[in-house]
Amino acid sequence: MHQLLHTAFVIFASLAIAAIFTRIAYAITEKVAQAPLLDLFVSLFTWAPWVAGALLNGWIGIMGAVIAQLVFLHVFCVVHRALRGFRKKKARTLTDAQGRVLGPFRNQLCLMVQTPAILVFAQVRLAEILLYPAIAWLGKLPTYRSSEWVNLSRHKYDGLIGYDLLWCWYCDWMTGIWALGSEMLRNIESFWCPIRFRSPDKNTNISIDFPDVEKWVSADGTMEDAVLAFEAHYNGIGKNSWWGHPDRRSPERKQ
Repeated sequence: MHQLLHTAFVIFASLAIAAIFTRIAYAITEKVAQAPLLDLFVSLFTWAPWVAGALLNGWIGIMGAVIAQLVFLHVFCVVHRALRGFRKKKARTLTDAQGRVLGPFRNQLCLMVQTPAILVFAQVRLAEILLYPAIAWLGKLPTYRSSEWVNLSRHKYDGLIGYDLLWCWYCDWMTGIWALGSEMLRNIESFWCPIRFRSPDKNTNISIDFPDVEKWVSADGTMEDAVLAFEAHYNGIGKNSWWGHPDRRSPERKQ
């Protein structure tokens, strides 16, 4: 128990220092809120404490880090609301409105259940950083400026304080990563496998994320159909982008 509490205290103090450091860095440059610098600062509050805890006390240290993160999360939200919300005591918040619909405890519990998804998004982001550049170079696919997708800006929205601010930050980061990953997958799927699925429901369900599915060859077609569709969209000259990619709207890319 002593090791657990000691680790939790050390990690909590480290998170507080990291928060101050992040605020100072943001005062110097807003690029802190954009990838790739954002990836570094997100790491300070997500997986880095787990590594630090493991180095301090193994599995007990990881447990202590998680406890410290949970406590720090709530302390940050309460303190931020107290500091920034005192002038707007009568102003309503999303957290309050959501609490009235679900109940305060159930709403907070639901938010906590969403938190472990950070692991998924961190892995997706890692793949975007480490894997896609190599795939894009080898396959002549389009590349992307991560800062245009992975960034934080909702802190500039008037009235976001406490829990509202923290969870909107989470969604801000999460949606950017997911959208960029989906964009990359559109290039990969349309180039290597432009064949519709036999399940009509699946074709309909993925049409938002993969709009090319309507142009892919029928599941009842032949390999020659697939080859012809491929050749109709890729000439080996420009980037091998998905069929609805913006660069195909230029005159030289029109098929």
